[in-house]
Amino acid sequence: MPALNKVQLIGRLGREPEARTTPKGTAYTTFSLAVDRVWKDKKDTDWFNVEAWGKLGEICSKYLKKGQLIYVEGALRTTRYDHEGETRYFTKVVANRMQMLEWREAGEEPVLAEETEVAEDEGEYQA
Repeated sequence: MPALNKVQLIGRLGREPEARTTPKGTAYTTFSLAVDRVWKDKKDTDWFNVEAWGKLGEICSKYLKKGQLIYVEGALRTTRYDHEGETRYFTKVVANRMQMLEWREAGEEPVLAEETEVAEDEGEYQA
């Protein structure tokens, strides 16, 4: 039976990316992404927790900043855990592709970029 688990998001970083490591020493980066929904005179924001592993995680940690507009592609992953005897679920996006849609240097206006220099050099990271 065929299956598909793919998420595509364009939004702004809600906080600075946080580089982390697993107990076994595998590096990954986490950040939150705010995606706005606008209709008529009303605006709503959906928040997504994003994880990027391996080389993509290193790139995210090094180049992304809070408030920056980015495109993220990945898959939804739900984790189940117990808290005080109650089962809880946590859903996140595990990124396998990221593209910066604007680059903010000190004193410069945001610039729309078709590709990031890093992506061209490193190739597209696939999880």
